[in-house]
Amino acid sequence: MREKMGKRRLMEWAACGSHMYGIPRKLTITSVGTFAKAVTTLLNTTTVHNGETLHHFVRSRPPGVPLLTVSNHMSTLDDPLMWGFKGFPITNAKLARWVLTAEDICFKNTVMSYFFRLGKCIPITRGGGIYQEHMNEALERLSDGEWLHTFPEGKVSQEDGPIRRLKWGTASLIVRAPVTPVVLPIVHHGFHKVMPEDYLFGRRPPFPLGSKHVKIIVGEPIEFDLPRLRDIALSESHDEESSPRLGWPNITPYGLDEVAQRYLYSNISQKIQTVLENMRQHEETIS
Repeated sequence: MREKMGKRRLMEWAACGSHMYGIPRKLTITSVGTFAKAVTTLLNTTTVHNGETLHHFVRSRPPGVPLLTVSNHMSTLDDPLMWGFKGFPITNAKLARWVLTAEDICFKNTVMSYFFRLGKCIPITRGGGIYQEHMNEALERLSDGEWLHTFPEGKVSQEDGPIRRLKWGTASLIVRAPVTPVVLPIVHHGFHKVMPEDYLFGRRPPFPLGSKHVKIIVGEPIEFDLPRLRDIALSESHDEESSPRLGWPNITPYGLDEVAQRYLYSNISQKIQTVLENMRQHEETIS
């Protein structure tokens, strides 16, 4: 089975900052940001730990250095609500994150597609693989030094359990980015109560719920020694030669074939998962 590649990008023109002089984007991000602040800070009680680290990397990264935030995924409203805490510049269209978004949920029709594209969302097809065209678009945003957020678990889980095995898309972006991004982990808890999946007759509530306690924990940047990891992948990946091939392209100039990439992406994903799980366990001790 070969991984699908080459699909045309959906409404890329609407995601361009120059579309109609940027006015629709500013209006969209301002309105969504205002909604997120109302839900997160007015309707609910939100406690943020180490939020200054996120502030710093959103506002003060060296020129050309991208930011890649990763978090657990507990509700369909994690983004934008997790950016709505007090003092965060969520209504600033220039500073706002790009985010990988499920195509089957957020891009069901033309109106929704246009809205989410204005909101700096990149549609990702579940099962489409790490080399689908919109992952290349995400890579371009990192190449531009932008901020990108991903939910590497790949789907919502409202169980109070360990971080699930991560998909390899986030790891592939870290490896393929021309400039290694700052990888900042975030763990949150409580949004599953604000927007529960099974609220009434197995459906979500029509509006976010209030009077809930939300916790957001921002970690420290995860360090990756990519040259060393690439060397290990090239030397150790021969043990996985029997794995079925998906037709991934080689990564140049490092000579990483598909087998080596699998080994590398798996190791990077495991490290991110371990960091997120340690933060999740720490979150349980915070009132």
